[in-house]
Amino acid sequence: MNFLAHLYLSGDNEDLITGNFIADHVKGNGINKFSDAIRSGILLHRDIDRFTDSHPQFILSKNRLVPYYRKYAGVIVDMYYDHFLSAFWEKYADEPIEKFTRRMYKILLKRFLILPPKTKRILPFMAKDNWLVGYGKLEGLRRALSGMAYRTPFDSGMEKAVNDLQENYALFKQEFETFFPEIIAYTNSQIEKIK
Repeated sequence: MNFLAHLYLSGDNEDLITGNFIADHVKGNGINKFSDAIRSGILLHRDIDRFTDSHPQFILSKNRLVPYYRKYAGVIVDMYYDHFLSAFWEKYADEPIEKFTRRMYKILLKRFLILPPKTKRILPFMAKDNWLVGYGKLEGLRRALSGMAYRTPFDSGMEKAVNDLQENYALFKQEFETFFPEIIAYTNSQIEKIK
């Protein structure tokens, strides 16, 4: 799961939203710099990642890409799944995606001073160009994957991954549609434990 799915799965609690969004940029003891409520969001993010990485549908999607993208296959599938969530948003949410993303950016920008440095660098660009909505279009997804490829220490080939999505679109979509209701149910149960 990438940014859009993590935000979607956070519910309405602003601390959980914040923690879930920043979690990949919080390493080691850095978690102790945050309030208990934001730490709960960081831990929720890690639970979501563990559930996702071990889910049979996610593994099917990932294994289809491993021969071409090796260790980046899982990252690419995360992006594919954000694409499906963005593209078919109305199936999963009553709130329009543009309104949802504006609300999320507002919550995060309100807490800008406490965000990790890497989050501070990307959030203004993400909000300005609304990456989360952009993921729903293949060109927006291509831009995001190309940006990620540019930042990898060696040639990952991620900029070509939209071609693989197009070739097997129905298959990846079916795997996402089987997986996503299960991650929603899992996350809701985890959030209930936090309350």
